[in-house]
Amino acid sequence: MQAIVLTIHLMIAAALVIVILLQRSEGGGLGIGGGGGGGMGSFMSARGAANLLTRTTAIMAACFFATSILLAILAGNTGTKSIVDRPAPAESAPAKTEPAAPVSQ
Repeated sequence: MQAIVLTIHLMIAAALVIVILLQRSEGGGLGIGGGGGGGMGSFMSARGAANLLTRTTAIMAACFFATSILLAILAGNTGTKSIVDRPAPAESAPAKTEPAAPVSQ
């Protein structure tokens, strides 16, 4: 279950980055910014595309947060203890080794 949610989470994260990069930059501070938006014969107007990308970003961000919370819940329910909470392993004495006998030729 955790692997499936993690895979979905990674796909949402990649798609979210792509959708954010597709959006038009305002660029007010640097004097740059995407111009251009379609003419009369375009499929979508510039405002329609911006609304679609904004809505898609919001939905994908909500899905990203939901999968993040779900992964945190799944990780908390594994039943394993933290390394700090585990008892220290018993130290074993080093194995006694005897020196090798000299080889005579």
